[in-house]
Amino acid sequence: MNPQAFIRLSIGSLGLRLPGTALNGAKSGRSALSFPCEIRLRGFPVQTASIPLVSSPETTPDVNNIASSFYLQESDLKALLAPGCLLKHHACLEIVVFAGGKGTHCGVGIKRQQIGTFKLEVGPEWGDGKPIILFNGWRRIGKNKWVNGNPGAELHLRVKLDPDPRYVFQFEDKTKLSPQIVQLQGTIKQPIFSCKFSQDWVSPRDPLSNFWSSSFDGSELGIGKRERKGWKVKIHDLSGSAVAAAFITTPFVPSTGRDWVARSNPGAWLIVSSDVCRPESWQPWGKLEAWRERGIRDSICCRFHLLSEAQECGDHLMSEILISAEKGGEFYIDTDRQVRAASSPLQSPRGSEDFAALSPAAGGFVMSCRVQGEGKCSKPLVQLAMRHVTCVEDVAIFMALAAAVDLSIEACRPFRRKLRRSASHSW
Repeated sequence: MNPQAFIRLSIGSLGLRLPGTALNGAKSGRSALSFPCEIRLRGFPVQTASIPLVSSPETTPDVNNIASSFYLQESDLKALLAPGCLLKHHACLEIVVFAGGKGTHCGVGIKRQQIGTFKLEVGPEWGDGKPIILFNGWRRIGKNKWVNGNPGAELHLRVKLDPDPRYVFQFEDKTKLSPQIVQLQGTIKQPIFSCKFSQDWVSPRDPLSNFWSSSFDGSELGIGKRERKGWKVKIHDLSGSAVAAAFITTPFVPSTGRDWVARSNPGAWLIVSSDVCRPESWQPWGKLEAWRERGIRDSICCRFHLLSEAQECGDHLMSEILISAEKGGEFYIDTDRQVRAASSPLQSPRGSEDFAALSPAAGGFVMSCRVQGEGKCSKPLVQLAMRHVTCVEDVAIFMALAAAVDLSIEACRPFRRKLRRSASHSW
């Protein structure tokens, strides 16, 4: 398997020093000792972060504290290195620091006061594919470089580029049609797995039945066919051997008085990998829960837990993502983008223990899966960090997780809507 080139642009070690007069003003007001900033790079969504106030001249912010990351592929670099509208300069990384959040006075919005801006131009060295520190240290920002003989506002940051190659895969059709899974390498598509979907109960003869602990059939609640259960996806390698699977363990059912799967009673999938030491045996790896969030525009929430072999350790929340029910979106495991960080390493599905610790400093991007919204032909597109893969079987477990995410979009559809469209169709 040949990976595609990606680079990770990380911005961290943020800190802000203010002159004495400004510092006193900040302390006397209601502002907390941190300041909001916007991190901008052309062609990417604006990211926000909080910059702590550094009061001691001897203090240096933690270099391992990553506040923001951008992931760029070759096409992104070409776009950034192309001249801008004035045909003079390339794009810049910009960090705009503000004195406080937006506020209101008598119902009228108050514009935030801007302290200053840090700019770093995109250069050819960004495409060298080598680790490089673009900037590390303090820089004065703002119009007033000096205030009463003292240095003006100063921003500390560390900007670094690291190669972060990824494998890219795609399901060639809807997951429910048992498609082939191919690896994308430019215009070349290389078959790597096959996917087999079924929506029957797990047979007692199936080794997966060992994990089936629910005897739920809906009759006790009087909901009849208003449930989605028994869905199962197996990932097979090119020899035809099943190497990973995902199957529903908690049925997707409407909550009491509602017509959709609610947060109070989510459906759940178990993600398992094959046991190389014991043929026809499976090892639990993760659990994916999904439900519908109602609002002006509905979303599907997917929450993934990594299961620990040691019972006393429990499980670890890796990701909780909202995906637009109408337009689809991206599910990902990426500690740079997650509020919560895992407290333990993510173990390789094959027990190779090659995964880096999922922490804001050492974790970063693990995987992403882009899916379409309800009623659309999804063909999930999956990206997987190369550093998390030692063999092709490691990839299979993430393909099973991606399939479960894609199927959860349909499993969380309102039940009344489906019944209206086709009253005779049975789930």
